[in-house]
Amino acid sequence: MSRMAVIDFETTGISPAMGDRATEVAIVLLEGGRVVDRFQSLMNAGVHIPAFITQLTGITNAMVQAAPPAETVMAEAARFVGEVPMVAHNASFDRRYWVAELARAGQAAQHPFACTVLLSRRLYPEAPSHKLGNLVDLFHLPRTGKAHRALADAEMAAELLGRIQHDLRTRHGVPNPDHAFLMGLQRCTKPAVAKLLRQVAAKACQP
Repeated sequence: MSRMAVIDFETTGISPAMGDRATEVAIVLLEGGRVVDRFQSLMNAGVHIPAFITQLTGITNAMVQAAPPAETVMAEAARFVGEVPMVAHNASFDRRYWVAELARAGQAAQHPFACTVLLSRRLYPEAPSHKLGNLVDLFHLPRTGKAHRALADAEMAAELLGRIQHDLRTRHGVPNPDHAFLMGLQRCTKPAVAKLLRQVAAKACQP
């Protein structure tokens, strides 16, 4: 059965290239579309959390000062994921931090990332917003905790991924919307999406 790891970071800002660091990471491990394990930890990167970030996430400087070192947390996260392909909502953001924080821990990050933002734009162009919380509300998916905390956001992204895979199977005839298919779909230009889905459905129906 196919496995995927849905990840979310909370951070001090928008870019590790500008000196921003991760403050929390959570990973939801899926097997055959079902949650089989979870990983979550605050991390101490030795940097100050701006007040507006604390207001957004609820993560304080005191909380991260009591947390394990970032390098230790990232080494544990890498062991947890192994070689499983990854998914995130706005994956370009989370992938940057995954690569940067693992590099600080002396580890490579070769994992391919599927992006539920890109996938939702391809499949649901009529959605008024592709923000995670708005899509969760649009599809009446469960909210499992406070938004802008890593585990709650990773679990909501996993729920959204499940909805995307369900719709690919039932509405578009894609028999196996695995990680490789999702990567191909998100790379499609918008006009090419319908053509790709028709081709996959027609191939699946061949004897």
